[in-house]
Amino acid sequence: MRIGELAQVTGATARALRHYEQVGLISSDRAHNGYRIYDDGTAVRVRNIRHLLAAGLTLEDVNAFRACLDGDMVTAPPSEAGIRIARERLAVLDARIAAQTEARDRLATTLGSLSGSTSGSGTGRGSLRVSR
Repeated sequence: MRIGELAQVTGATARALRHYEQVGLISSDRAHNGYRIYDDGTAVRVRNIRHLLAAGLTLEDVNAFRACLDGDMVTAPPSEAGIRIARERLAVLDARIAAQTEARDRLATTLGSLSGSTSGSGTGRGSLRVSR
């Protein structure tokens, strides 16, 4: 099947499919005219890639699942390695959320300290002066 057909049956974009191929998650042959030709099994692989991405994993994480991307990942019980990878990704996401929450709280505190100011002088520790 050609890239447009694979995109249609998997819900992926042609751009995503080219990216998956670039990072080595899928492969294709080339027709005499240069078009990418994928075998029917690639659709299962792409659906599994999309399933893992939708769960919150990255393409780097998905690469660790290469050996099982051709099976039924949706209903198969997770492996210990898969659970470990998911827990590691969750820890990264939790750390990012905590850092963003701290940044948000600092900004809210700064804005709160400025809300009582009517002079607009912008002096002091909580200043948000913008030069124009």
